[in-house]
Amino acid sequence: MQPLNAARLYASALTEQLGDSHQRSLAASLDSSLEAVESIFNTLLDISRLDAGAVKPAISVFALNTLLEQVIGDFLPAARQKGLELKLVESSAIVATDRNLLRRLLQNLVSNAIKYCKSGKILVGVRRRGQMLEVQVLDTGIGIARSKLDIIFREFSRLSEGMKESDGLGLGLSIVERIAKTLDMSVEVRSSLGKGSVFSVQMPVSKTKASTLADEIPALRHPRSLDGLAILCIDDDEHSLCAMKALLQSWGCKVDMLNHCGALSSFCQNHTAPPDVILADYNLGDATGLDLVEYARSHYDCQIRAALVTAERSNQLRDDAMSANVSIINKPVKPAALRALLSHFQLTDSCG
Repeated sequence: MQPLNAARLYASALTEQLGDSHQRSLAASLDSSLEAVESIFNTLLDISRLDAGAVKPAISVFALNTLLEQVIGDFLPAARQKGLELKLVESSAIVATDRNLLRRLLQNLVSNAIKYCKSGKILVGVRRRGQMLEVQVLDTGIGIARSKLDIIFREFSRLSEGMKESDGLGLGLSIVERIAKTLDMSVEVRSSLGKGSVFSVQMPVSKTKASTLADEIPALRHPRSLDGLAILCIDDDEHSLCAMKALLQSWGCKVDMLNHCGALSSFCQNHTAPPDVILADYNLGDATGLDLVEYARSHYDCQIRAALVTAERSNQLRDDAMSANVSIINKPVKPAALRALLSHFQLTDSCG
């Protein structure tokens, strides 16, 4: 993922620097194409990991409605762009499952509904079936012939009707089926050609009270200025490091770079003031990004705000990072997510 990560960062930095021009439009198109490649890679990697049993659910208890609201928020702009109504029927249900995997599953279902809906609306809601819940995604889209319902979950399977409506590789529903199997859930579909479809996901109701969950970093409507924010970037891949520096500098940040873990000691000795933020790769040879963040915090005796910038997606790393109060940004880096995180860091207390 390293070359793709560097390419996306360079494309984003170029877009930032070109201003309003035809060249900016070309750079934005380049970034969009790279994003499509990233999506394909990530999907194929997910399929491989799910098939190998390498994805272990991290179970938590939460209010299902909060997750559904996030999914709706993710896709409202896309629905409005097509003139579609995307609506959520609120629910008080509590579930115990992997929050991130369930969100991914539902995102794929809502995304598919928007892709194959010419007009009308998409409705997301929850029905109780005794001790079970049924999350439903209903649409007024092109529908699926009954004779073809058995093939839509196969990899790279796309129906001719769907190919006329939207681009894609036919991997979304394959991911849905695999995630559902991993979570011990079932997925059903009912559809009428030309009238729409209903995709349903069944799961048990939780009898445990929902725990208090930390809010995700909110997307900022008006991104804060990052001028003067001092950032230390640590990565052993030179292309990713230089691309990250170019993007951050285009946002007005002050950037220092280290390309191996041994250089941190010298940096700390030569800089009396700590950086505002540390962005570190996780795998750095003899040490990890978490090790380096801990070293810097110990040296400066303060909680420097930090994030791992890594392609590693294991639950163990997520837990370790959370325990260390370190955020995670996955490679390839999404510039908007990175900027939102840095803006969020500006709002939080650090070393003063």
